[in-house]
Amino acid sequence: MAIHIERARPDEIEAVLALLRQNKLPVEDLPAGLPDFLIARDEGTSVGVAGLESFESVGLLRSVAIDRTYWNKGIGAQLINQLLALADASHLQEVYLITNTAEGYFTRYGFVSVSRETVPEVIRLTPQFSGLCPSSAIVMKRSILTPVP
Repeated sequence: MAIHIERARPDEIEAVLALLRQNKLPVEDLPAGLPDFLIARDEGTSVGVAGLESFESVGLLRSVAIDRTYWNKGIGAQLINQLLALADASHLQEVYLITNTAEGYFTRYGFVSVSRETVPEVIRLTPQFSGLCPSSAIVMKRSILTPVP
């Protein structure tokens, strides 16, 4: 297994959609052209994806999805760490995410649960926050200035 991670290309939208659907993640609001989305490949096969949307000084980590046959192989960690490095290089101060099931997973990357009322308006206005993810979903935040534990 030789995993290679690269920026997703616009023509890879079908592979991204397949990974998101397999993991029961929203697909309705994917940004055109997949800017700041990474895709993980194993010998040319798309096996993971993750994206970062930037808004002013904050970002939204989204669409972290790994093909089930590749779970527990560190691919998610590679994608997340690369996107956090991108957030740092882009001078973002904080990154948010919304999850229904993976709170424990994201704590290992320094994310902590936060009250929905404390989330910046630019994040609250995203389709993920305002409707695609249920209001019962957990919102998490990580300061980019905080090193990964």
